Amino acid sequence: MRLDKYLKVARIIKRRTVANEACDAAHVMVNGKPAKASYDVKLGDVIEVGFGSRVMRVRVLDVKDSTKKADAADMYEVIP
Repeated sequence: MRLDKYLKVARIIKRRTVANEACDAAHVMVNGKPAKASYDVKLGDVIEVGFGSRVMRVRVLDVKDSTKKADAADMYEVIP
């Protein structure tokens, strides 16, 4: 699954276009490297998303094409 779509489905970023723009602006890193929106997300990847001065690090636990809002948080774990 594409990185921008994963960020939207997992509800880390609310809209896919915003996720795509964040990837283009190098605010999203996968496994320590800047990633494009077309990056293929795999289980175990560590994604870092920069929100202003705050950085959110998550580990991918599941990849689904769609999910309910209540189950979205089960797709990743937050790394402190």
